[in-house]
Amino acid sequence: MALTLGSATAKAQTITAVMQASLRSLDPVISTADIVRDYGYMVYDTLLALDANHKVQPQMAEKWTVSPDGKTYTFTLRDGLKWHDGTPVTADDCVASIQRWASQDKLGQVMNSLMASMKVVDAKSFSMTFKEPTDIALRALSRPSNLAPFMMPKRVAQTPPGEPITETIGSGPFRFVASEYRPGVQAVFEKFKDYVPRREPASGLAGGKVVKVDRVKWVTMPDPMTAMNAIMSNEVDFIEDVPADLMPMLEHSPDVTLTEYKEQGEQNLARLNFTQPPFSNKLIRQAALLAIDQKDVLQAQGGNPKYYRTCPSVFGCGSLLATDVDDDTPGKGNSAKAAELLKQARYDGTPVVLLDPTDVPALAAMPPVIAQALRKAGFKVQLQAMDWQTVTVRRASREPASKGGWGIFSTFTPLSSVADPVGSQSVAANGPAAWFGWPDVPAIETLRLKLARTSDLAEQKKIATQIQHLVIDDVVVIPLGERSVVTAKRKNVSNQVAASVPVFWNMTKTGE
Repeated sequence: MALTLGSATAKAQTITAVMQASLRSLDPVISTADIVRDYGYMVYDTLLALDANHKVQPQMAEKWTVSPDGKTYTFTLRDGLKWHDGTPVTADDCVASIQRWASQDKLGQVMNSLMASMKVVDAKSFSMTFKEPTDIALRALSRPSNLAPFMMPKRVAQTPPGEPITETIGSGPFRFVASEYRPGVQAVFEKFKDYVPRREPASGLAGGKVVKVDRVKWVTMPDPMTAMNAIMSNEVDFIEDVPADLMPMLEHSPDVTLTEYKEQGEQNLARLNFTQPPFSNKLIRQAALLAIDQKDVLQAQGGNPKYYRTCPSVFGCGSLLATDVDDDTPGKGNSAKAAELLKQARYDGTPVVLLDPTDVPALAAMPPVIAQALRKAGFKVQLQAMDWQTVTVRRASREPASKGGWGIFSTFTPLSSVADPVGSQSVAANGPAAWFGWPDVPAIETLRLKLARTSDLAEQKKIATQIQHLVIDDVVVIPLGERSVVTAKRKNVSNQVAASVPVFWNMTKTGE
């Protein structure tokens, strides 16, 4: 093994964890990668949070008030909030953090379009005033994922959104140990002794974040079998996402427990590049949608139906706004019909460059299946292998495939993120400002804004159905099914909070 895990600092009250990907970026505002979000929850904190019942609760905020006309929300910070450098958290910091976050996040961008002003009231309070009555501030500031609105010191938050931050100072329950960080290899966190938890019990991402260990160390093990052997031999304590085909190795281990976390469930998806041939042609996008079979993708990730499910809804099948409109279109693997569309579109054999991350098992399983389905329908496919970090850089390129661009990438995103059509990065279709692939469908943007303006559930469901139809018709995203996350822990590690994100506060470890 590349790491020595048995040092003095890695015993007793250290939890050593193998996460689902390696940590290479430290700016949770400009990266949508789950591992960077997970890092964010260790180091930073949020003003609001969703509890286990998906209800908005104050977190860094002590309270909020709403003006009689429903347009102005005033937030007051709770006592005892400190940055890791010992300075107090102020309303100025929060305003700057919200501004940077909202410029990048899809829900934040919609919130900005409805906002008239955001002002500091005093050192501990700030207000947000909107052009019309709306509760979008609560929805936005409690967003759990991609991108979560983490608060940062003002000097850090003033970093231009296109530039990564250069400090790792947060106010969260853990402090990042920069001196021990080895990008792609390990990341180390220490208990922040000056953190003041809320008094309420932990519930989802809300409540008291009580740290009960001294350190948490994330180590990278690209080979899943190495991780399996490491947890069975007591070299690591925690594996975030166990591949389904390796679960039998641990199911009967006397020292390891497997736990399914449906709250951390992921939606598999494929994203097409609207700006370059061949997917600049709508018919060819529709052919790709028809060609791919969700079940084939899910089985390739492990094949255990206990932990996966097919789902045609782009908002997740268990969400409040799930819809079955057009459920006969995506994910059925109809290669004959896909081939007909390619013929109608006069597909000329332009190669589809499919990015293939090989270092994250759940991600690595998808591209070969997608490639096979597309080839069966008549596409010419170039499957290009690389690590996940390279994919995250490559997918930002708007160049033709011949100059380092791309045609398709696949990934997964938290179900908690896709459940909200206003904030879902994979649904937003505002052209150059959209997520990688840059779909431009003005009708979707009109409906997302309409959805943001209403709190009536019946109306929200009606609008969500309309959005789903447009998303599938234009192939803004290809949903590829859902899967749960199954985590392995040594039996002396317990009390993991059941949340939509893997969190380490409240977790305990006994013995060495």
